[in-house]
Amino acid sequence: MKRFWICSIAYILLFSSLMASSDKKAEWFKEAKFGMFIHWGLYSILGGTYNGHTMPDTTYANGRSWYAEWIQTRLEIPGEEYRQLASQFDPVNFDADSWIKEAKNAGMKYFVITSKHHDGFALWDSKVSDFNIMHTPFKRDVIAELVEACKKYGLKYGFYYSHWQDWEYPGGALAYWYGWTPDEQFEKYWQEKSLPQVEELITKFDPDLLWFDTWDEKTHITDKRRDELIALVRKHSDKCLINGRISYSNPGENIDFLEMHDNNYPDKILEKPWQTPATMAHSWGWHSNDFNWKSADQMISYLVSNTSKGGNYLLNIGPKPDGTFPVPAIRRLREMGAWLYANGEAVYGANPVPIEAPEKVYLSQKTMDGRYFLFISLADRQPSVSIPILGSIEVFSCGVLETGQSIPFERNNGNIIISLPDNFYKDSSMQVIKLEISQPIGK
Repeated sequence: MKRFWICSIAYILLFSSLMASSDKKAEWFKEAKFGMFIHWGLYSILGGTYNGHTMPDTTYANGRSWYAEWIQTRLEIPGEEYRQLASQFDPVNFDADSWIKEAKNAGMKYFVITSKHHDGFALWDSKVSDFNIMHTPFKRDVIAELVEACKKYGLKYGFYYSHWQDWEYPGGALAYWYGWTPDEQFEKYWQEKSLPQVEELITKFDPDLLWFDTWDEKTHITDKRRDELIALVRKHSDKCLINGRISYSNPGENIDFLEMHDNNYPDKILEKPWQTPATMAHSWGWHSNDFNWKSADQMISYLVSNTSKGGNYLLNIGPKPDGTFPVPAIRRLREMGAWLYANGEAVYGANPVPIEAPEKVYLSQKTMDGRYFLFISLADRQPSVSIPILGSIEVFSCGVLETGQSIPFERNNGNIIISLPDNFYKDSSMQVIKLEISQPIGK
């Protein structure tokens, strides 16, 4: 019995140590809040149009989608014909330094790129499959160049890897409307390409995170395969984070952060680290006819909303086939970067505030030193804001974060009433008020 208790205590201590280590490993992710996502590959050459048809195209049963990276299956391009796009891939204006510099200036703290999307094409010098960028006219390992640029500018980096869908390799899962790939064929792909390429990415580039992709439908990623892949990552890296879409319907307990559906924004605080992958327009990959650009103001509101609920915002760009960012994307990145330059204190490293905020007001706080922030949408233009701050909490100061302008406030029945000055709504899409208080709220 004594031995049983000693073993039990040892197990508990080991488990606690592992949990603490996992939490510490993900600390940078929880603090970062804002990252850049890139969808780029052979599909970028087509820009959403093939054989006179532009996505979305109802001529095809499965063509009702803006997602240009899905063009091979949506517009039913024969596999061999699609594979020939590799002979055209020559992004002569690609510059890893300029990409990562834009991310840095936008206030982004990490970078994720599609190392291999569903079409099976790899953007690095893969020894596992010759369907890769070194067998194109470009003949440069863009993943290696981007990793070096991330290190130069101090960004964490990671790779999207399509571990389930692979439309090029025999046995790789096809788009669901083509039917179910027999499991024994998928296992062959799993062992011959998927696992070896993930191992290659980790051992060659030492990423900070891996972004796997499934959604809430039946997949070949059983619990056994999920755990096999996680074990592979853990074997080769003690820092690499794993996202919940490794198996969306059942991610298990050994992932590091949850991944929302595309452009999905939770309406409540989530305890586990999480993020929303989001588009600037409709498509993820470059689509030359997708003009549905969100405004910088709208995307700032998504970033702020996620921050207030403990989450991150991973904002996507689909570079053009020549390797440059679209002008509308650059403009929006720079506008968001300017806003974060003034207001980043309320975003980076901030924690949720577990009280109900007024409509069109988001809250965050720095729990270590009593800084408390209100993000106020300018759409409502209310003359004052009432925040429930109960108990013995004292408010020492209240002012506009960007300018330092002092703002009057008063206590009333357990609320703090903040009177907004006449000039409050004249300058920005989302103003931030900073309060200095005596203790964290909700503790």
